[in-house]
Amino acid sequence: MAENLSRVVAQDKDFLNIVNGRHVAASSHETIAVVCPSDGVAFATIPACNEHDVDRAARAAREAFDHGPWSRMPAFERGRLLTRLGRLIEQRGDELAALESRDTGKPVRQGRADVAAAIRYYEFYGGAADKIHGDTIPFLEGYTALTLREPHGVVAGIIPWNYPLQIMARVVGAALAMGNTLVVKPAEDASLSTIRIGELALEAGFPDGVLNVITGYGRQAGAALSAHPGIDYVTFTGSPATGTAIQQAAAGNNRGVTMELGGKSPQIVFADADIGQALPVLVNAIIQNGGQTCSAGSRILIEHSIYDDVAAAISERFDRLVAGPHDADLDLGSMINPAQKGRVENYVRSAEAAGIEIIARGSVHADAPVNGFYVAPVLFGSVDPLASIAREEIFGPVLTLFAFGDEQEAIKLANQTEYGLVAGVWTRDGARQHRVAKRVRAGQVYVNAYGAGGGVELPFGGFKKSGHGREKGFEALYDMSATKTIVFRHD
Repeated sequence: MAENLSRVVAQDKDFLNIVNGRHVAASSHETIAVVCPSDGVAFATIPACNEHDVDRAARAAREAFDHGPWSRMPAFERGRLLTRLGRLIEQRGDELAALESRDTGKPVRQGRADVAAAIRYYEFYGGAADKIHGDTIPFLEGYTALTLREPHGVVAGIIPWNYPLQIMARVVGAALAMGNTLVVKPAEDASLSTIRIGELALEAGFPDGVLNVITGYGRQAGAALSAHPGIDYVTFTGSPATGTAIQQAAAGNNRGVTMELGGKSPQIVFADADIGQALPVLVNAIIQNGGQTCSAGSRILIEHSIYDDVAAAISERFDRLVAGPHDADLDLGSMINPAQKGRVENYVRSAEAAGIEIIARGSVHADAPVNGFYVAPVLFGSVDPLASIAREEIFGPVLTLFAFGDEQEAIKLANQTEYGLVAGVWTRDGARQHRVAKRVRAGQVYVNAYGAGGGVELPFGGFKKSGHGREKGFEALYDMSATKTIVFRHD
């Protein structure tokens, strides 16, 4: 099946921006080569946009918001269009899964999972569009006070390269459900599915200018979009360093932002946990998407009394893991680009040089193209909590193990990084489940589980360096709107 899917993607195709309902090239006519991470071969191009292209897209979105039908359209009609977009994505599922897989290097089955999650986002926000209500507020005699939830206006969505289909869906779904218009800028390393969704939105009947897609380098198009005075709100998923730059740019116009900026997420395994249930989840949480996941479970904290047994069981699984081409559908694919491959390898080399023990290592398939960006999964045991690999986000298939003595030490270790995005707690003790879940500093805490198939309905975001604001669920609709208070005097 994977071989059939790989043929869906056209060779040597020039993809274009979508601005005001039309396909357009960059004003400079410059392009960026699209390279498949599995083999290092360029197979398409995208426009290399600059500030002039950003301005054109922002103006189109402003015109659509101020003078088009979108922001005044009944909410249920916006919802119907979002639902229709979800159906079109379902109909093109094989094409989109193949496109996402080839563009990012992830296994095709994961591309399919990303398609399924994207569909759910458009279904969810299609149904939620008319479910956000204002309030009436008890006030003075002779007055009636009420609130409305209104769109910000023009939203900029800056999409990362690791899950473009999914993250675009959660941004677009929430922003458009609330009546905003959008300029979406995908990462230059993975733009193709974002462009296709923009095309499908036009096919679904979205008015011109409501959803605009421009591509280009972050330092040019992304920076210009963040700082553009015509943008009313910015949402970004990516690294803390880039997030800081975007917030500073948006602050020049006093604009609000939602930031999801990564994690160093712990999973805490107590001695009474169901280890058989936990093991496949513990391993999958770090190898999914080659570890290039903000919510990757990159730290496992294990109670002393079971440390050796759990470490041995995880080691056995790691030794069998194989990385390879996206269409081979192995345990994991490649890194997104040479820079990310080098980053992960540097962390591994530095840890080895510091004397941290590698207790298991997967492999790269013998038939994997030599020019692909592959990293074999690595498992480090008995890691010093102050080591770089214990504290910094590596964004690759590198897992670290730690031992703890009691509940208090487990919580201290779990919170001993600058991040606070996701955590997992594995225990049968109901009281402990509640205590630890409340004390771990993370935006999402899973008990005897980790992740939830996209978790479309579940608010998602972090504490500390992991960012602020919330995506997914109804919380995202609040972030994508502002409260207006109206007071009537009628005595």
